[in-house]
Amino acid sequence: MIWTIIGILLLIWLVGVLFDFSGGGLIHILLVIALIVLIVKLLRRA
Repeated sequence: MIWTIIGILLLIWLVGVLFDFSGGGLIHILLVIALIVLIVKLLRRA
């Protein structure tokens, strides 16, 4: 489930960067949160 959310956020972010679409800073905040959750999850697994 978390991998799907991270993938979707990365895809939306990449589309926004490539097409210079500015949806505000929200997507960047969500991307940072997703990366933090991913790092925490990977550290807890190890």
